[in-house]
Amino acid sequence: MVLRTDKAAAAVHNARIVCEQSIADAYRSSHYTVRDPSPVNPPTDLIAAAEVSFRALSTYDVTLRSSTASAEPVEVHYSFRKPDFIRMDFIRPHAGATLIYSPDTKTVRVWPFGFHRFPSLVLDPHNPMIRGPHGHQVDESDLGALLRNIRALQDGGDTRIVGEAMIGTRRATHIIVEGASSRAVAGVHRFQVWLDVTTALPIKVMSETDESELIETVVMDNLRVDVPLPPRFFG
Repeated sequence: MVLRTDKAAAAVHNARIVCEQSIADAYRSSHYTVRDPSPVNPPTDLIAAAEVSFRALSTYDVTLRSSTASAEPVEVHYSFRKPDFIRMDFIRPHAGATLIYSPDTKTVRVWPFGFHRFPSLVLDPHNPMIRGPHGHQVDESDLGALLRNIRALQDGGDTRIVGEAMIGTRRATHIIVEGASSRAVAGVHRFQVWLDVTTALPIKVMSETDESELIETVVMDNLRVDVPLPPRFFG
């Protein structure tokens, strides 16, 4: 089991301070571009705080609820262990199915009828059988990958704070990141992101096209950081 060091714990604490300070400063100027150097702590610092928090953690698990206009809702228990071990236990559809990605083999093993129950399949992450309705891949499904996409969209784009909201039982800061002109990253032109005030990590994300059409809504319930997830859990 990977344990967080004191240094990493301090990094999480500092990320929370940056997140809260960024909220206070950004409310004084609630709308400006990423390139505007005038604010002391622009809203992009909230994404920086999320990145620091993600780098500091060793594991996390969460219940993901994804909905789109073109496919049935998906609900999975999602577990992540650095470096990039991913396990998805499906709640609906395909209740009971388990999918595990290993960065060692760069393959995905699927147990359609439950973990370690016959049969199982070994697939490439690019295989259309296990790609999402919008082409999402298992090996690019973690919070780190999401934050990289948001950061890329910020480059030359526009970031603004909407305000605070409750997502379930968690207090979160709602921000919008929009690409320059019609620029898109991974097919997304605009992200609406709700960042948990306690952990600085995303707990709800809405992705949209440049015509404001909703692509997907993902809600992350019961997010837990640095939970015991031993290597055998991903085997």
